Amino acid sequence: MQFIDPSTKISPFSIIEDGAVIGNNVEIGPFCVIGKDVKIGDNTKIHSHVVIQGDTEIGEANHIFQFASIGEINQDLKYNGELTKTIIGNRNRIRESVTIHRGTKQGGGVTRIGDDNLFMINCHIAHDCTIGHRCIIANNGTLAGHVTLDDFVIVGGMSAIHQFVVIGAHVMLGGGSMVSQDVPPYVMAQGNHAHPFGVNLEGLKRRGFEKATMHAIRNVYKLLYRSGKTLEEVIPEIEHYAKTEAAIGLFLDFFKRSTRGIIR
Repeated sequence: MQFIDPSTKISPFSIIEDGAVIGNNVEIGPFCVIGKDVKIGDNTKIHSHVVIQGDTEIGEANHIFQFASIGEINQDLKYNGELTKTIIGNRNRIRESVTIHRGTKQGGGVTRIGDDNLFMINCHIAHDCTIGHRCIIANNGTLAGHVTLDDFVIVGGMSAIHQFVVIGAHVMLGGGSMVSQDVPPYVMAQGNHAHPFGVNLEGLKRRGFEKATMHAIRNVYKLLYRSGKTLEEVIPEIEHYAKTEAAIGLFLDFFKRSTRGIIR
């Protein structure tokens, strides 16, 4: 049985399988396929030729453009039909031909996306990725499996991120970057393989960071990349900065989750 709110507008040329749950004021254009285990939140707009499959939850006020594929079987050869999920938050813009694959049992079972993100044309978000809030992935950006993007990350066009990489909050990756190791918070990086070239000061200004906080972030950057010390040697100094600047705490949280080593 379908659960479709009467306020929803669905093209007669689309297929909504029995069991799908469609919220208030949802718009679904022609030639879409919505699977039986899909839940779509209120005020979401879906253009034509969109396919949403699997156990997929989509929040409110999302805007999904034509030819996107969400919740489909992932490309991990270990996947054998296990029940895994795709969870998408609110107010995301998912542009043309974006692909977002469901999780795997080995990776925790969930591909998870937060709120207010923009995924531009032809992006790929693989199985078990975790994306925070207010991230931007530009055209043809590619995330391998198990990648984590913290909040406010910008990924330049034509960039690719290796599996299990963690990208810290407020990072900006230049176009065409090949990222094979973790990128600490607030850093700008670019290249093949990506290397750091400063702090994302312009992004921090736009988000209202105070000068004292940005100064502390620059000092931590210098400790990481210009002091000649190892990461183990600079962590106590970073902990000292974190006592007076809460924003520095993001570095310490990042290091706890980093497994591939940071870019150099």
